[in-house]
Amino acid sequence: MHIVFCCTDTNAAPWLQGLREALPEASIENWQPGGQAGDYAVVWAPPQAFFDSQHALKAIFNTGAGVDALMKLTLPADVPVVRLDDAGMSVQMAEYVCHAVIRHFREFDVYEAESSQARWAYRKPRRRCDFAVGVMGLGVLGARVCRALAQFDFPVLGWSRSPRQLDGVQCFSGEAGFGDFLAATRILVCLLPLTPETEGIMRHDTLRQLKPGAYVINVARGAHLVDEDLLSLIDSGHVAGATLDVFRTEPLPAGHPFWQHPKITVTPHTSARTLREETIAQIAGKILALESGASVAHLAGVVNPDQGY
Repeated sequence: MHIVFCCTDTNAAPWLQGLREALPEASIENWQPGGQAGDYAVVWAPPQAFFDSQHALKAIFNTGAGVDALMKLTLPADVPVVRLDDAGMSVQMAEYVCHAVIRHFREFDVYEAESSQARWAYRKPRRRCDFAVGVMGLGVLGARVCRALAQFDFPVLGWSRSPRQLDGVQCFSGEAGFGDFLAATRILVCLLPLTPETEGIMRHDTLRQLKPGAYVINVARGAHLVDEDLLSLIDSGHVAGATLDVFRTEPLPAGHPFWQHPKITVTPHTSARTLREETIAQIAGKILALESGASVAHLAGVVNPDQGY
């Protein structure tokens, strides 16, 4: 069994060591042009040249939950792509989103600004029932975020492409349910996969349907958001502000208006980082399952190419 590792902008050494410890019977190498073709590929943002050199792959393992970059490449026909289905990312995402929601709801951002001016002033408590949180995307990460938010007694809504049921969450689905979902939402959280259908989904005509004074949290992909439309709706007062962790261009350019806008909080794509040990354990376990004769259909995280996630 030969495994080829090809992860852009990644220090390969600790990954290779971890994979070799988890799969001692396998030969594992960092990909170089002209190298041996692999039985399995472990990748993150690989170049097209990598797949052009691979003619014997049994499966491709992505070291993240999002596969939009992979879907833009020409992949070997009929070779399954397997993404991370958690590996420690969901609890990080729940922490991040809950922090952003509570910071806005409790107006801690206002307190921070006032404290910097040595101002001592109370804010009138706001009613939790007026701040329904709508989560777009109800996969592993979205479901965990919904459960965490419900622990703080926020009304939690969920929207997904196909119908889902989650305890304590009012679920909407499809195009038919999208308008009702938006109209009931005061704090919008985007956790959707990036596909042609979801690119630009947070634009003027959709964000305008949110409750007045809405707040936007994007932790999915920067291309879900039309930057100019968000800025326009914040400046008009319909949207109160935003916490943004992902951007169309990363790193976010120094001159981008998000940096200096007083109602926008920017973080550097850090809401849920890949945890190496957990990721290696998950990928190694799936490779061993396939080598033992398990069907790909029984693996969690197998990507549907038609859906793009």
